[in-house]
Amino acid sequence: MSAAKHHPKGLTVLYEDRDIIIIEKPCGLLTIGTGRDKTRTVHSILNDYVRKGDPRSRNRVYIVHRLDRETSGILILAKSEANKIYLQEHWQETDKHYVAVVHGTLALKSGTISSYLAENSAMRVYSTTDQAQGKLSHTEYVVMKENRGLSLLAIHLLTGRKHQIRVHLSEGGNAVVGDSKYGTDRYARANLALHARSLTFTHPVSGRRMAIETGIPDYFTRLVGSISPNESTDKSRE
Repeated sequence: MSAAKHHPKGLTVLYEDRDIIIIEKPCGLLTIGTGRDKTRTVHSILNDYVRKGDPRSRNRVYIVHRLDRETSGILILAKSEANKIYLQEHWQETDKHYVAVVHGTLALKSGTISSYLAENSAMRVYSTTDQAQGKLSHTEYVVMKENRGLSLLAIHLLTGRKHQIRVHLSEGGNAVVGDSKYGTDRYARANLALHARSLTFTHPVSGRRMAIETGIPDYFTRLVGSISPNESTDKSRE
């Protein structure tokens, strides 16, 4: 059978070897199914891909980390449970960078947002002063461009809590464009303008550091206008 027939439809493979596979997830696709939602997911698509059409194949992929359904960008999956465990155990050493388009302008053009994040019974994340209830979370950002009442941000995720970026920016008055959960605006039905742009991590078998990066989505350009090469540089890494 041709390799094209088993290409993971709807996903862009950024890197693959015998141990891991790294893809770019589009907005709107779940990483893995839930008890309530068992639709087509990154997990199911890539399981089909690594089995190459053979239902008897024991090949499978393992989820290392997740992106929200609405968030696009880089995902790493392992091809064995041992590799998954290694990547998860070393996840704090993984360098995670995002880009986002938010409403308004930020008074400070760079900085770090810190708070204790907790989740209520409605699965909504919020900041709390109760250190016993919340987990300390840090989001570093740099403003890359301002236009049309919107701001393009480069974000360095220093901790990886659920909905961390969305909550930190929304609570500061600069909700991510398209965020219907933490922001209420006329863009609520549009795509969420949050993209996992780069990951630097340690390979689970070779032990070498690897850096994977994508471009800025076209959707962001439609929101803030064309982005020059200088603006597209993630200054939070400098």
